[in-house]
Amino acid sequence: MQLSTRLLFAFVSTGGLLSAQSTETAAPYEAPAQTLEPVVVYGRSLDLIGEASAASDGFVGNTELAARPWLRRGELLEVVPGVVITQHSGSGKANQYFLRGFNLDHGTDFAVTADGMPINLRTHGHGQGYTDLNFIIPELVEGIAYQKGPYHAANGDFATAGAAQFTFVDSLPAGLLKVEYGEDNHARLVAADSLAASSGGVTTVALEASYYDGPWVNPENGRRLNGFARHVWDSGDARHAVTALAYHGDWDSTDQVPLRAIASGLIDRFGAIDPSDGGDSDRASLSYDAGWTAPDARTALNLHAIYYRMDLYSNFTYFLDDPVDGDQFNQRDERGVFGGSLARTWDSELGGRPLETTVGLQARHDVIDVGLHRTANRARRSTVRTDRVNESSVGLHAESTLRVNDWLRVQPGARLDAYAFDVDSDLAANSGRETDALLSPKLNIVLGPWARTEFYLSAGQGFHSNDARGTTITVDPADGVTPVARVDPLARARGVEVGVRTSAIPGLVSTLSVWALELDSELLFVGDSGATEANDKTRRHGVEWANFYHANDWLAFDADVSLTHARYVDDAGGAPNIGRRIPGSIDTVLTGGVIVDLPGGWFGSLRGRYFGPQPLIEDNSVEGKSSLTFNAMVGWKNRDWEVSLSVLNLLDRDNNDIVYYYESRLPGEGAPVADLHLHPAEPRTFRLAVTRRF
Repeated sequence: MQLSTRLLFAFVSTGGLLSAQSTETAAPYEAPAQTLEPVVVYGRSLDLIGEASAASDGFVGNTELAARPWLRRGELLEVVPGVVITQHSGSGKANQYFLRGFNLDHGTDFAVTADGMPINLRTHGHGQGYTDLNFIIPELVEGIAYQKGPYHAANGDFATAGAAQFTFVDSLPAGLLKVEYGEDNHARLVAADSLAASSGGVTTVALEASYYDGPWVNPENGRRLNGFARHVWDSGDARHAVTALAYHGDWDSTDQVPLRAIASGLIDRFGAIDPSDGGDSDRASLSYDAGWTAPDARTALNLHAIYYRMDLYSNFTYFLDDPVDGDQFNQRDERGVFGGSLARTWDSELGGRPLETTVGLQARHDVIDVGLHRTANRARRSTVRTDRVNESSVGLHAESTLRVNDWLRVQPGARLDAYAFDVDSDLAANSGRETDALLSPKLNIVLGPWARTEFYLSAGQGFHSNDARGTTITVDPADGVTPVARVDPLARARGVEVGVRTSAIPGLVSTLSVWALELDSELLFVGDSGATEANDKTRRHGVEWANFYHANDWLAFDADVSLTHARYVDDAGGAPNIGRRIPGSIDTVLTGGVIVDLPGGWFGSLRGRYFGPQPLIEDNSVEGKSSLTFNAMVGWKNRDWEVSLSVLNLLDRDNNDIVYYYESRLPGEGAPVADLHLHPAEPRTFRLAVTRRF
């Protein structure tokens, strides 16, 4: 890829965060006068020596993203070392995320943004921090920056285990028309182009349509339609961009199923207990970005408005609560999100040494209509609760980088966050208002470079917000009587990390980090029941080793190792002999691959991912099995055409995407049964893609 120095400069000036918009410098768009010539980088071969704030910071460009075969677009985030992406339902639903010993559910404790817009949805109908990436068109992604831990002042809510920022392209070097077809009725069409505007600037538009049935006995009928439009222009020393995004998806889902149903022959491994599960979702957004550059200062502004809607039908316990009509429920969420950010960076001196200071403001307001209903075959039978929520937050952050001498950089920082929750529930006892504020100090110290090697010490505090309904609840909405304890609005996290980054060997970028993270409480709103569940204080520590080796112009390798020890501080629930293991926490993640891009046009890649067994209950007496998956791609391209064949789950292994352990009841069973409940990974799948550039 071509990474403009403006993108690199934005990364540096914000301590590794892409607050300014990246641009792929290509006709017909002409870069502004202050932008230098682009530098060519390949994926993670950008070593960030002299620029990164922490050992676990990184950036992945679109060249590496395009070289990776993927089953679902959420897997774009697997370029972040240690991240695992799976699914326990239909492809239209947010993925399941794992990182640093966290089962992040659908996004809690991992903050994700797209060009400054938050993707995590707070007080969501299905789960706190719900992160649905289905609106992203992969061919329009310029790059992904990432950070681990709570060490960066610009990262706020949910950025405890880590954070990632998607940036979209400003312009395409050529128009493209891409057609994909694969097994299980996979079909996908992408059309995109960039057009020079007569008034100046460039407009980029794209449309994506896809369909997928999957290997499921009950076909998924998954349909997706995405739209992208962006206009970029320059005015004096300022750059402006207006971006509109739109997404619609609907699907029938095969949720996790009990192992005993498969073993007894009641259903196939890819069968469903309740074939009426599924959902539909919409997302539309409009954003404005502006950046001003002066000789000793830079300013970045983002304003955005987002509309979101989801109807989700799930049945995880089948006939446990209602042996006649079943336990299906509908989670409904509709909202508007309004917000923005403003950041200013100054270059100055302190004691004759270079000093860079960034001060920023972030604001967000969510207007939410959320409900939980009991259903059968998607027909509503009763309402558990409905709520109208107004949730507002303001975050102030400041960070300075002082280059004390040629081998020492010190970066102190802090952020102050204030939240206001206003819940109007259909049950008056659960209505109310709540406020909270949190000060989070940060510190990064960098030693070096010596022989293209730097050493890092990072420490900081962060937080994730809890569901607004949990901050005002007093009684269980299921019966309207049982007392329920309220949760703290903001749950604090404390982290520390030491590490090293080196590119002393030509072509190799290697980082090693040892880290620890403590959360005061993992308090979550349980969307399936409409109540709250209080988890105890947790501690996690681990080591990560990430490597990217660009051997020559046509060959690159990567290999990453992530090892984690995750425990409750005390026995779970405060009761003795229950155990301290955290259900769903993965302690071992190994990933690696090879990318080949030959001068004659032939290219290919092979990727492997292993994640180890996971405890499913606190005493570790029940485990989910490990998983090993290989994906491959081979193809040929010239200036105008590209043809590729992807083989997903190359070895056709019977992996599970995810496994849970809980009680459920099948038809004919007289009592609840505690069992493993699994969602199988797709079997070996072939997909062919043909791209025409014009």
